[in-house]
Amino acid sequence: MKISYNWLKEFIDTDKTPQEISIILTGTGLEVESLEKVQAVPGGLEGLVIGYVKECTDHANSDHLHVTKVDVGGPEDLQIVCGAANVAAGQKVVVATVGTTVYPVSGEPFTIKKSKIRGEASEGMICAEDEIGLGTSHDGIMVLDASAPVGVLAKDYFKLNDDYMYEIGLTPNRADAASHLGTARDIAAFLKIGITRPDVSAFKIANTSKTVEVIVENEQASPRYSGLTISGIEVKESPQWLKERLAVIGIRSINNIVDVTNYVLHELGQPLHAFDADEIKGNKVLVKNYPEGTVFRTLDEVDRKLSANDLMIGNAEEPMCIAGVFGGVTSGVKASTKSIFLESAYFNAVSVRKTAKRHGLKTDASFRFERGTDPDMTIFALKRAALLIQQVAGGEVSSQIFDHYPVPVEPFAFDVSYKNIDRLIGKAIPHDEIKGIIKALDIKIVNETGETLSLQVPPYRVDVTREVDVVEEILRIYGYNNIEIPTQIRASLNNSQRPEKDTVQNQLSDMLTANGFNEILANSLTKSAYSDNLDTAVKILNPLSSDLDVMRQTLLYSGLEAIAYNQNRRAADLKFYEFGKVYSVADEKYSEVQRFSIFLTGASTAEQWNQKAKPVTFYNLKAIVDGILQRLNITTHVAEDATCKKLAFGLQYMLNGKQLVKFGPVAATALKKADVDKEVFYADFNFDLVLFAVRKNKIVFEEVSKFPAVRRDLSMLIDKSVSFGQLKQIAQRTERKLLKEVSVFDVYEGDKLPAGKKSYALSFIIQDIEKTLTDKAIDSVMQKLIYNLGKEAGAEIRK
Repeated sequence: MKISYNWLKEFIDTDKTPQEISIILTGTGLEVESLEKVQAVPGGLEGLVIGYVKECTDHANSDHLHVTKVDVGGPEDLQIVCGAANVAAGQKVVVATVGTTVYPVSGEPFTIKKSKIRGEASEGMICAEDEIGLGTSHDGIMVLDASAPVGVLAKDYFKLNDDYMYEIGLTPNRADAASHLGTARDIAAFLKIGITRPDVSAFKIANTSKTVEVIVENEQASPRYSGLTISGIEVKESPQWLKERLAVIGIRSINNIVDVTNYVLHELGQPLHAFDADEIKGNKVLVKNYPEGTVFRTLDEVDRKLSANDLMIGNAEEPMCIAGVFGGVTSGVKASTKSIFLESAYFNAVSVRKTAKRHGLKTDASFRFERGTDPDMTIFALKRAALLIQQVAGGEVSSQIFDHYPVPVEPFAFDVSYKNIDRLIGKAIPHDEIKGIIKALDIKIVNETGETLSLQVPPYRVDVTREVDVVEEILRIYGYNNIEIPTQIRASLNNSQRPEKDTVQNQLSDMLTANGFNEILANSLTKSAYSDNLDTAVKILNPLSSDLDVMRQTLLYSGLEAIAYNQNRRAADLKFYEFGKVYSVADEKYSEVQRFSIFLTGASTAEQWNQKAKPVTFYNLKAIVDGILQRLNITTHVAEDATCKKLAFGLQYMLNGKQLVKFGPVAATALKKADVDKEVFYADFNFDLVLFAVRKNKIVFEEVSKFPAVRRDLSMLIDKSVSFGQLKQIAQRTERKLLKEVSVFDVYEGDKLPAGKKSYALSFIIQDIEKTLTDKAIDSVMQKLIYNLGKEAGAEIRK
């Protein structure tokens, strides 16, 4: 939000500098993100002076140029070659001297240099209004009044004052401050001074010759609707003061009527809309909803299909405006407009927000209506705008003020105790000062007992509805910096559950980052198209867009989107990991689970002079997964084939019957959803289960054995349905003390084997930590392994 320093000073009488005001605003909660010196006219007319054309003769080598002698108040007259047809001796003009930078309305700024034009020296430029940003006309040079003093700076003659523009980061709860009046309120409360509002006492109704009938059909969406008619206006360019005031805050001038509505919007925070009264068919204004699918063309000349829930302003035959959001292409103010119907309303915030979001429209008006405007401001804003329109466009008020307000919005009423104020702030503030701050914030004290205040908060303060809200208001005006930091800190010790989540997360992050991975952090909101079961998805009631309408149920697609983004920018070799939550709902019970994901794609090793690039494989991913579990000392898991639709194939590690991790190449259907055309390997950990497993680990010291380990291999023929995990479990149950490790080093399936069979080659590491193993002991272990593998898995030992 942009705020003008000079405009603020029309509401408050203070000698505080712009920098001091900036500190006050930030201290009271309206954070000033930037403060810059600005001019209403680009360049501030620097270097331009008022000159007097003493001589004007035709250029000897041109049929349209003139050679002039211009007095600019210096020791010598300037010779300037000018091509304007209207230049003549005796005129007072604006002159850009050598070295001046000129800022035209269109085109890039340029600097005036001493030059020769067709043989004649030229020491400056006599300016047209569009060449210096004072207007759009290029019919000729600007000819000033004969009384204009020669040699005076142009910025002084045109009374251009430097201004300062604040860029305020307005938080959503501070709708009351979305105007110069609202911002001035906070400053006045802090400085303990009064507010000077615009004077509307001169407002009067001339006649009722242009009365428009207004019918409000939807009172819920439009609790208050006010309006009046002004006739006999002249739509034209706005006066300089109005254009300058709007230009400072970045508003482009359109015409005098529209500029006044924008002026009042940014001055008082009340959106207004001006309709061409002669375009109101049937002389009726209807505040209503139209049938679903009604086509309406807005000011940007886009045909939009209306929802039955969109509140519209229409006439007897058709809609004219999307209430509180955007006007129509035919009913707005045009150059030929002679009468206007001026609307000032209080619309339901939720209705406006849904309509604006539905049509993808964001305007200054909808910004304010969505957050809540002041229902008591509509009539005052009407009178203020009417007086300004009469000032800049003429005309007269030709109707009574229409004001439909069947159920007035009541102020928020509640009690506040001094005890709670002191307790929450942490300091005892004098009661008189508390009451002074409350009154300065336009909050009414209706009753006071010894320790309690009964308050009525005006309805425009939509964020102050409870006692704690008032305490916050008192604190921000009193000053956060005025609350002393206590010299004593009291704390209590809490036993936190071990291991700490952050500690484990940091361990894994360090490990993966050291191995070339990058961490990603994605939005928890995602598109419903990624959901396999929308019935269990947590849906957003008011989504920002169709791409952010559900909470994510997996970390897969956020990672794939990051991969697609990078691959589209020629980054093909990627290693990502992410910690995040996934969400679901079942039987109206919501759950969120902490997950941990890993992504690999592209090449595992870069191309070198002596080797080609090697693509990532399933085993690169498995090595990472096994390394993580080994790092965390999780060893009791069981491997199984993965049965996940999002994976083309893969493994899952189970821990006590629960899935600890699943991993493998991502299925083609999932890749297609995220527009990824390269193979991606993905691992998905149940991080809550990982933490549980780490919590159960006990650190047991064990000396490194002094005695050697022995390896024995077995080649066996087994059914294709038998997995390595089953074989490993059988082996570990068979020999718990001496068997240290089981691994598979060869797998064969082919036509040389019986149907339904495959060949596994397993290695067994056997070791006794107390003594050297004998051949007899080793053979005994191997015989038991052969017997149990054959009995439980049907394994045939190949010799």
